[in-house]
Amino acid sequence: MRTLSTVDGPRAAPFYQGRAGRTITDDNARELWKKNDDIGGRKGRYVFGMRAGGGFTRAYVGKATKSFKQEVFTHHKLTRYQSSLADFLKGTPVVFFVLTPKKKGAVNASHVGELEDFLVQAGLVANPEPLDIQGTKTEEWGIAGVLRGGRGKPSKGAGQFRPLMKL
Repeated sequence: MRTLSTVDGPRAAPFYQGRAGRTITDDNARELWKKNDDIGGRKGRYVFGMRAGGGFTRAYVGKATKSFKQEVFTHHKLTRYQSSLADFLKGTPVVFFVLTPKKKGAVNASHVGELEDFLVQAGLVANPEPLDIQGTKTEEWGIAGVLRGGRGKPSKGAGQFRPLMKL
């Protein structure tokens, strides 16, 4: 049987706006979990990004095998987010949560690992300079106008192939 994860978000990530820039403080992290206690105890993957100009830019893909509340705003991850905030003059930091199905017992580690690999690779297409370290080796192959195909207008065939393959 297939294991289906669900997407929750985007949820705005609170931040402190100073005179010289933005940062996410411990108080901001507590505020996010207070407003979003429905997912704090859940597990899965999360994608930190920026919403600006009507779209989203992915900055970091992480995993939470304990709980989102325990892992999303650890020191290691906050340093990554701060870099992202410094790179954007405007925009709102957001977090998408990819929730693993609720089940009794342990999290399906292979499902979570495969999901992370996919999200990191798919995110590289959208943002070739992410803050992630693991799994960011770009594949050397692509399909023009479909996947890792460079810039430019896709061919008519490529435009019809993407929805066929649900890409």
